[in-house]
Amino acid sequence: MVISISNFALLREMPFAEGIGFNGNILETNIINLAVVVGIVVSFGGDALRSLLESRRQAILSTLQQAEQKAKDAQDRLAEAKAQLEMSQKKAKDICEQGKTSAERERSLLSKQAQEDITRLQESKQESIQLQQQKAVAQISQKVIALALEEVHTRLDQGLDETNHSSVVNFGLVQFANYKPITSL
Repeated sequence: MVISISNFALLREMPFAEGIGFNGNILETNIINLAVVVGIVVSFGGDALRSLLESRRQAILSTLQQAEQKAKDAQDRLAEAKAQLEMSQKKAKDICEQGKTSAERERSLLSKQAQEDITRLQESKQESIQLQQQKAVAQISQKVIALALEEVHTRLDQGLDETNHSSVVNFGLVQFANYKPITSL
């Protein structure tokens, strides 16, 4: 404090115009003192400041590289996801088309089988009708023959002599020998 009081005392004793001028005393000048202080700080603290700035620069570069790598990885994953989406959409389209083709094939097969079943049933119906007709014709023929035989028997009983009897028997034998059964209508 003594130094600062003496400085104030000097300022008070100096006239106003005499205070501005060149001070040749190097130790008393502030600019030189500041330059020396800055030089000492830069020379001793410069390495620490440089290493601090370098480590900060390295950290920033590392962060930028990591960000670029993450962005590249994200783009790669996005491209892969797009490719998988495209492949999935193609698979879904293929499955849909296979389903349509399979459904059309099944529909065609069922239609063909139904048509075959209808044809088979119609053939079976025709065969059944023909069989029933043959049975009906056979039954009617048997009844007609039975009635005819009964009529013949009745007439024969009423007036058949030995000559007529032998000619009727011979006629029946000839008819029996020439008989051919009816196989279809």
